[in-house]
Amino acid sequence: MLDEVTLAMIVARSRNGAIGKDGGLPWKLSDDLKLFKQTTLGKPVIMGRKTWESLPRKPLPDRQNIVLTRRWDYAAPGARVYSNINAAIAAGRAIASKENVDELFVIGGQSLFERAMLLADRLYITEVDTKIDGDVFFPEDELHKFEEVRSTSYPADERNEYGFTYRVLERVMDGVPKRV
Repeated sequence: MLDEVTLAMIVARSRNGAIGKDGGLPWKLSDDLKLFKQTTLGKPVIMGRKTWESLPRKPLPDRQNIVLTRRWDYAAPGARVYSNINAAIAAGRAIASKENVDELFVIGGQSLFERAMLLADRLYITEVDTKIDGDVFFPEDELHKFEEVRSTSYPADERNEYGFTYRVLERVMDGVPKRV
């Protein structure tokens, strides 16, 4: 069992911060979906109800799925359901520790990202090289408290509608990233 589990958020956002439109992703980025799967596989993922409902396949395979909703009677077959963010994170950390994985992920949507941003240790951000007329946005007001520790760029091609940069950021504490 691990003593410390990192709370991470993973998101793809456009240059203007859009992360969704009409209940789905506003782009087709095959390589980013592969990165999402590779990064989160085997680790607990927390998502809001709308994100859960937007998934083409439920639950996300090979990950403990946790759904956060204000609806106490909500049923999400194959997932654990919580109505309190602290309880959801505590459950995710307990699962990660028991399964000997070092990260727990918040995967969306906007409301959950806004609440979890103050608690997150690490951000995985795909910066999509476009502006989208979205209706769901990633919060930006706390990003100055994080520092990039690595990034990789991917060109637009037959698999990726737009070019993008996959960035990993760590929370800065006393002028240095919390974990590297």
